[in-house]
Amino acid sequence: MTAGRPAPRKMRWLRLGLETYVSLPLFMLVLLGVVWAASFHFIGNERVAAQAAARESVDELLDTYEAHVARNLNGIDQTLKLVKYASERKGPTAALPELAQEGLLPPALVFAVSIADASGHIVASNPAASEQNVAGERYFEYHRQRDNGQVYVSEAQRDVSRDDWHIHFTRRLNGPDGLFAGVAIVEVAPAYFTSGYERSRQGDLGLLAILGTDGVVRAARIGENTSWGQRLDLAASREASAQPRTTTLDKVPRYTAMRTLRTYGLVVVVGLAEAEQMAAFETGRLTHMWEAGTASVVLIILIALVWLWSWQGAKARRRVRRAQETYAAASEANLDAFFVLRAVYGKDRQIADFRIVSTNTRAELMTARSKEEMRNTTLLQWLPRARDNGIFATLCRITAEGGVQQEEWHNDMPEIQAEWMHWQVVGVEGGVVAILRDITESKRDAARIFHMAQHDALTGLPNRNLIGDRIEQSILHAEREGQEVMVAFVDLDSFKLVNDTLGHTAGDELLKTVASRMVECVRKSDTVGRFGGDEFVLVLPQADADDADRAMLLEKVLAAVVRPVVLDGQEVQVSCSIGAAVYPRDGGSRDTLMMNADAAMYRAKEMGKNNCQFYAQEMNAALEEKLALMEGLRRAVDDNQLRLLYQPKVDLASGQVFGVEALLRWQHPERGTVRPDLFIPLAEESGMIVAIGEWVLREACLQARRWQDAGLPPISMSVNVSPRQFDDPHLVRRVAAALAEAALDAQWLELEVTESLIMRDVQQAIDKMRELETMSIALSIDDFGTGYSSLAALKSFPISRLKIDKSFVRDLAHSTDDQAIARAIISLSHQLQMRVIAEGVETEQQRDFLVENGCDEMQGYLFSKPVPPDDIAAMLARPSAVADAGA
Repeated sequence: MTAGRPAPRKMRWLRLGLETYVSLPLFMLVLLGVVWAASFHFIGNERVAAQAAARESVDELLDTYEAHVARNLNGIDQTLKLVKYASERKGPTAALPELAQEGLLPPALVFAVSIADASGHIVASNPAASEQNVAGERYFEYHRQRDNGQVYVSEAQRDVSRDDWHIHFTRRLNGPDGLFAGVAIVEVAPAYFTSGYERSRQGDLGLLAILGTDGVVRAARIGENTSWGQRLDLAASREASAQPRTTTLDKVPRYTAMRTLRTYGLVVVVGLAEAEQMAAFETGRLTHMWEAGTASVVLIILIALVWLWSWQGAKARRRVRRAQETYAAASEANLDAFFVLRAVYGKDRQIADFRIVSTNTRAELMTARSKEEMRNTTLLQWLPRARDNGIFATLCRITAEGGVQQEEWHNDMPEIQAEWMHWQVVGVEGGVVAILRDITESKRDAARIFHMAQHDALTGLPNRNLIGDRIEQSILHAEREGQEVMVAFVDLDSFKLVNDTLGHTAGDELLKTVASRMVECVRKSDTVGRFGGDEFVLVLPQADADDADRAMLLEKVLAAVVRPVVLDGQEVQVSCSIGAAVYPRDGGSRDTLMMNADAAMYRAKEMGKNNCQFYAQEMNAALEEKLALMEGLRRAVDDNQLRLLYQPKVDLASGQVFGVEALLRWQHPERGTVRPDLFIPLAEESGMIVAIGEWVLREACLQARRWQDAGLPPISMSVNVSPRQFDDPHLVRRVAAALAEAALDAQWLELEVTESLIMRDVQQAIDKMRELETMSIALSIDDFGTGYSSLAALKSFPISRLKIDKSFVRDLAHSTDDQAIARAIISLSHQLQMRVIAEGVETEQQRDFLVENGCDEMQGYLFSKPVPPDDIAAMLARPSAVADAGA
């Protein structure tokens, strides 16, 4: 009996456990534990997923914003390059009007484009702005000290002409000599770079910002608030972290990401507020807690399980519906055309076609079909060519393999109204989504930009870059085929005179006419390009030709160029000088051929112009001689090798010396005396003539003062002014400084300018000459009769003396034409109340003619050659002897 007692006790406890009021609470506790444990597990997973989604959203936002900023920056940089190119080619004042005329300037409501010269003055702007000087700005100093071809992006700042805050994008401008010539500037408001802020995507506390690599904010936007100028710690922000960070902008925790745009030295930063990104999770967390509580109640009342399944099903359907609505809204707002395609399978289980399930409004515009029409058809019914051009095969492959494919293609299907397309195909279950974008305009813009980069804007001919490429391609072809290539340099003779006298517009018309004539002289396979200025290059591949054939072709070009051209109602005639080099005889590379053709062209110039010369080896010696002279001239300025001689000017009535002309000479330590006609053009070409001319002006004024201090009678000192000197905006100040340094009265200084120089820009010449006249400085026109002066212009100049060019004096004794010209100049001068002086008088017959016809003064070897200052002092000390010599 004792051994049997435990068994009934166990059975009792077992029966108790099976009772509902005991087992059910225990079962309910187990179920509740499972429910709550599962709920907390789901909440943890969703927290991780929400954080991952936030980080993915930040990365996607960074990609989008980076692309948006990069496009904006590239557009601004392209504007800067166009302004730089036009300014360096046309000059700063003509650049913006030309670009505006071509429609190449950005909208003035958003962008302000301006150009500052080397001294910092704004010389052109669009839209127009008040005068200001930016020499003190950081970007101006940056470009003045560096020529690195980089864009400088400033901090947001204000300036004199614009009270709003702007970011300045700048590029350096160089002059023809390669030196700093100013900056091109594009200004844009900081808000321009944050205009892409989408509240639906980024919320009320999202962040878009652009920073410099120095950490200073160029533009930042948080919600509706835009700011700039703050400083962020870039080093701390770059540290990898999956957790939200706070910034100095507003201390709001955000998921942030940044990327550096190294080309512009900028950093783009995006951020999504943690509170907004996790708001959905917090809502879901509360929902899960509520579900667990509901499940607990349902379990207690024994109906919770059924209710929970129904509620979960409804929630799932609601998620699907929201996803569908989100997709529909996104596709309708997109500028791309969306096509959702479902695969249609044939009996062989292969894809036979694609059913068009859904499209958006953009697709309607691109296909000229309604959504209903598209949904009632298939791909091959709509686009029959898709089976043959590879589109159908691509869709089948993406459907089977999945993934994404994108490419650009030229559209030849009339059903789609776009010339160039970019399409992206994304594989989805049972089919694909095709996204089409019309890129026709961007393709055309790219083609136009490429053409502009390779061709001359004025003539439409290939420019220097394309010429070089054509020569290289021709050499490669000639090397393969055993042929030859002729490269010819064509330089227009006297083009500068046309440009100076008739204006740049007439000069441009002349260049276009000459270019078209040269194109007509060659084959379509040949190249006629504009190398720069008035220089052209011919690239002529030749299978079987000799120098005689080549000479005939070049003579044909010479004849075409020399034909008269009517410009502004005036007939103008120019010639050209041509130098030619032949591959492989005269060089095996592009640079060698061009250098040798250039040397041959200079030989043609030296031989009287209007002829063609083929390269010969000895021509390089002449080029080397020119380079040696130019280098020697630089040393001559520093080593005091320059001297002034003075040629007397004589009054024909009294025979008295009333003045001298200062003439520059170069005493080379090895070559001896270098002729002025050799080194003066080199000084003009290199730009050294400005410094040399200023030295001549100072030395001449000092010498005139020395003669007066020696007790000699005051005489007029004539100094020639070169074209570059006359164009110098500081000419008047330099003249005043030279007079002040020498303590010389301005009435004893006379400046001689050439006729062609003052006719380049008549109004500018008059204004500058008026300034000099107010200083009591006399002005005379040198080499009169060799240019294109009009009487209307001549009477406007404050001129006191005309000088008859020696080319008309040389043959006065026997040339009736020169005699007629001389009489006309003398008569014209007296009618305009001017004195007239003849230069180059060497014979008694010339002097007698001038006296008989009323010429006032003379200058030439008949009286005296150019002599040192001491000889002039001796002449002035013996006035009676001077009078006898003049008689």
